[in-house]
Amino acid sequence: MANNMQVKYGGKSGGFALELAKFAEQATEAIDASLREVIIEVAGSLIQMSPVDSGRFRGNWQFSLVTPDNSTSLNVDPTGAETLGRIVAAAGVFTAGQTAFITNSLPYAIPLEYGHSTQAPTGMVRVTLARFQEIVNEAVRNNQV
Repeated sequence: MANNMQVKYGGKSGGFALELAKFAEQATEAIDASLREVIIEVAGSLIQMSPVDSGRFRGNWQFSLVTPDNSTSLNVDPTGAETLGRIVAAAGVFTAGQTAFITNSLPYAIPLEYGHSTQAPTGMVRVTLARFQEIVNEAVRNNQV
């Protein structure tokens, strides 16, 4: 019996440790990918729900890590495509353990959030926040190992 096992399994290295390390790497990548997807989905929701007059409000959603970006710009983006593209690119470096911020610091952001616009009478942030768990669940399903 010992000879049969030696013939069958001789020369093979400890596959369990290698498989465990491979799984750990895949799990870390899946977590990071899920979190990036959550950021992108939240940003997309905020941008698309933002009311459009000139497009400046949509163009002023900012993404940052570590601290909120309270800057404003003259960017005008009526469709929100440029803004979302900028956030998608910036979110590509996000990894688990970091803090991400999506902000809009135009002075009329708070009035818009609380119903000043008939285009977004229930706001953008509050509606997106209400869907947050659904967004997370979908991202986890999409990136499961």
